[in-house]
Amino acid sequence: MNQTKLILASVSLMLAGAFTAHAQADATTTSTTTTDNTAVTPATTSTTTTDKTTTTETTPISAYRAAHEFGPEKGDWEFTLGGSGGSNKALNNSLGGANVTLGYYVCNTLEVSVRQSANYTNGTAGGGAVYDGSFFAGIDQHFDFGRLRPFVGVNIGRLYGDSTNDTWAAGIEGGLKVYVKAQTFLFALANYAWTFDSSNNASDNFNDGAFLWSVGVGFNF
Repeated sequence: MNQTKLILASVSLMLAGAFTAHAQADATTTSTTTTDNTAVTPATTSTTTTDKTTTTETTPISAYRAAHEFGPEKGDWEFTLGGSGGSNKALNNSLGGANVTLGYYVCNTLEVSVRQSANYTNGTAGGGAVYDGSFFAGIDQHFDFGRLRPFVGVNIGRLYGDSTNDTWAAGIEGGLKVYVKAQTFLFALANYAWTFDSSNNASDNFNDGAFLWSVGVGFNF
C-alpha cells in the first residue's frame, strides 16, 4: 500500500508539472506595439521606421537565451557526470562510484534519459576491489523556478557485477538542479531503488530497497 501511494504521488507530480508547462505555453502570446512611426516586434527582432528609412536589428536566439534564460527547452539534450564515495577512518576500506546520464527533453520540463553507473568497494579482506554496475532508463518531471529546477521521476533498469546477481531494479527518484550558467548546472540526486526477478514480485520487494545518492555537474545542448 505504501509503495502504491509513493508511486502514485510521483506520477501525479509529473503530470501536474507537464500540464502546468503546457498551460504556460498556451498562455504566451505575441504582441506588437506601434507608436507614431515606430514598431517593435517581440522576442529578438526590432524594426524601426523613420521617414523613408527602415532599419532591422536581429539578435541571435542563442545569445538572447544565454542572457535571459536558464535551463533547457523542448528538443534539447542533457549530459551529466556525477559521483559518490566514502571510506573508514583508517582509509583501508573505501567505496565509490561514478555515473553518466544522457537525456532528451520532450517538452521544456519533461525529460527521458538513460543512466550508466559504475561502483567499487575496496575491503580489508585482501580480495581486492569489487566492481558493480547498473543501467537505468528513467523519466523526470522538472519544475521551473528560474535557476532552481527541482524534479521527481521514476526509473527501471538492470544491476550487475562481482557482488550482485544480475537482476532487474526499479526506483523513485528526486533531486535539484541549480543553474550556474544558462546551460550549465550542479545537481543532487536521491534514488530509492529495489530489486526484483520478475514482474510478479516487483511490488513485494519495495520495502527491501535502498537509497542511492549522487552529486555532479550537467550541461544542456
